[in-house]
Formats: sequence, C-alpha cells, structure tokens
Amino acid sequence: MSKLVPPHGKEERLIPLLLEGDALKAEEKKAKSLKQLTSTSRETSDLIMLGIGAFTPLTGFMGKADWQGVCDKYLMADGTFWPIPITFSTDDEDVKEGDEVALKDVDTGTIIATMKVTEKYTVDKEHECKKVFGTTDMEHPGVEKVMGQAKYNLAGPVKVISESFYPEQFKEIYHRPAESRKIFDDKGWSRVAALQLRNPMHRSHEFLAKIAVEVMDGVYIHQLVGKLKPGDIPADVRVRAIQALVDNYFVKDTVVQGGYPMEMRYAGPREALLHATFRQNYGCSHMIIGRDHAGVGDYYGPFDAQKIFEEIPEGALKCKNLNIDWTFHCYKCMGMASMKTCPHGKEDRLLLSGTLVRKTLSEGGDLPKEFSHPEVVAILKEYYQNLDEKVEVKLHGAATGDANKK
Repeated sequence: MSKLVPPHGKEERLIPLLLEGDALKAEEKKAKSLKQLTSTSRETSDLIMLGIGAFTPLTGFMGKADWQGVCDKYLMADGTFWPIPITFSTDDEDVKEGDEVALKDVDTGTIIATMKVTEKYTVDKEHECKKVFGTTDMEHPGVEKVMGQAKYNLAGPVKVISESFYPEQFKEIYHRPAESRKIFDDKGWSRVAALQLRNPMHRSHEFLAKIAVEVMDGVYIHQLVGKLKPGDIPADVRVRAIQALVDNYFVKDTVVQGGYPMEMRYAGPREALLHATFRQNYGCSHMIIGRDHAGVGDYYGPFDAQKIFEEIPEGALKCKNLNIDWTFHCYKCMGMASMKTCPHGKEDRLLLSGTLVRKTLSEGGDLPKEFSHPEVVAILKEYYQNLDEKVEVKLHGAATGDANKK
C-alpha cells in the first residue's frame, strides 16, 4: 500500500488520457481523417500533461463555466479546485459542437490528440489576465499569450496519442506521474517535497533542497523541460548541471531529478498553486515555495506565491506549501543563510538568481565562487562559449554571402 499523498480530485486516482496499444493505433488512423486544428506550444504542452495524468482529474479542455469558476474562485463547475484555466482556442468558424477534431502541434506538425467538441464559446481575455496574472500589461509573457489566443475556446474530452519528443529527448528524467510515484514508493518515501526549477541549480536552490531534505523523506528536483522564454538556458544544459550537483553534493538517495513538459505561464502566485496541484499527482506531499516563485519582471512581490496558499478554499489541496525565506550567501556568516537566520546587513549578502548567471556568463564574466560549485559553472561556461561561437559563425556567414546556405 502506497504511503504517498493521493492524486488530486474527488476520485483520488490518476486519470491518464494517453492511449496505448490497439486503442492508440485506431485513434491515430482516425485522426488522419478528421479536421485538423493547430495547437499552440502551450496547448500542446497542456495536452501532454493531460495525457500523462499530470493534470488529473481533468479529462480535456475546460468549458465556460469551468473557465469562469477557475478565474474567479479557483473552482471548476463541479467544485474541484483548479487555479489556472486549461483551454484550447481556434479561429475556425466552421467547427461546431459535436464535431470531432484532431489537434496538431504548431512546431512539429505532429498530431498530439483528438477532441470531441462539447462547447464553443468566447471569453473576456482581459478578465482572465487580471485574475490569473494580476495585470493586463502586454509586456508580461503570459498576458501576451492569452491576449493572442484565437477567437473561440473549444471545450471537450481529449484522447492523447503522442507525447512529442519528450520521452526520447529526456528519457533519463522524463517521468509520468505513475512513474515518479513508483520511484518514491520503491524508496519507501511518504513525505516528498518538490523543488520547481526552470534555471540551472545555484546555491540558493541547493540550500532550499537541503533544508527540505532535513525534514522530508526526500526531494523531487522537478524541472521544466517545456518551452521557456527567449534567453533562458536550454533544458539539456540544465539537466547536466543539476546532475553534476546531485552526484557530488547530495547524500545518495535523498533526491530524485525529474522533468515535466509543461510550458511556463509566468503567473507567479497562481502558477505556484498549479505547480502544487500537479505535483500532488506526481506523489509530492509538499511544494517548496521560495522567493518570487514562477514570477517574471516586477509583477509580483517576492513572497506573494506563499501568501496565496492562505487564500484558497480550505482542504483544496493535499500537497502543502513548504515556505522558505529569502536565501543568500552571507560573507560574515561564511555560508548560505536566510532572512530568518542571518543577523547581518545587505552589504554582507550575495543575492543569487538565475538572472545573475545568465547576465554574467552571457557577457563573458566570471561568477562569484559562492554562486555555484565548479562542476556546475564549467557546464554553464561551456554552453555560453559554444553559443558565442555559433553567433560568430552566423554573423560571419551573413557577412560573406553565406547566410542562405543550408
């Protein structure tokens, strides 16, 4: 009997929508004969999350009542807690309720799923942005995505027929919820904290993870391998950097590295809730919430993502927030510390962030030794050096008339 927290939803069981065997072959064949609609990269990633059961108990894209309830009250029409609308949009005027359609990824052209359309509706996109992102500023990448959605939302159950390239490209860390649960069960874990990552793991992340290791059975270092914003470090580089840290600086069998295919929305507090919701499906009892979780720019306060857990309906989530204060390296303490443990002033503190590493390394600078361990820094430096070389080659090709060569 598993000791792990149950999956989210009233049934407390995983609901994967990914077809297998004969059912998969039949649906693949049928999909070729259906009207094909193009899904954005975000919609594709949501389909894969639905497919692997990470978005349990959702069985497809939300209708208008669910959309409204999620925006305004964190609740779907049937009372199930959910923090961010999961929707699909199209400009196709001919699609109508009752139709069955195939959903094709915009980037790869691969048919990811089929959907039985149960509802076609329009929404107030600005209202969604105000509720989910707390802003309608088009400079916010999440707002830009929502405001750029097509005219109509389509609701209905989906059958997922592809996970795209994720299982192959990230086979060592790509986990479906059933798989991560088996890993935790095999280790005998019951209290598991998830650490959300979209940047290379620096010393602040390491400190967060090690605090959690002290009070949990284990930590799931769960990084996003889906689409990020321009300038972010690619997933394969982050995977190598994190593994170097895990192999050399953590006690064996206290952490597991995993990857998931969702695209970031940069919704700050609301996204923290979404992260906790699907981490419950992965088997995590706790979600580490540190400074500026899932934020972007200056749209959110540093600890808004912690405060929002106090606003949701009581009992909404079984995955609880593990709040950890602002962490940094203190030169007087001679090590990592937090606002709760360090009595010194800001002049003695080195604040560490993903933004710092990207800016410093992209400009050819050296990171402070307190930022990360040498094994990690070496991997990141190699990436930026190769990136510079690619840019130089591209520029050279353009200058010599080779820009159009394949």
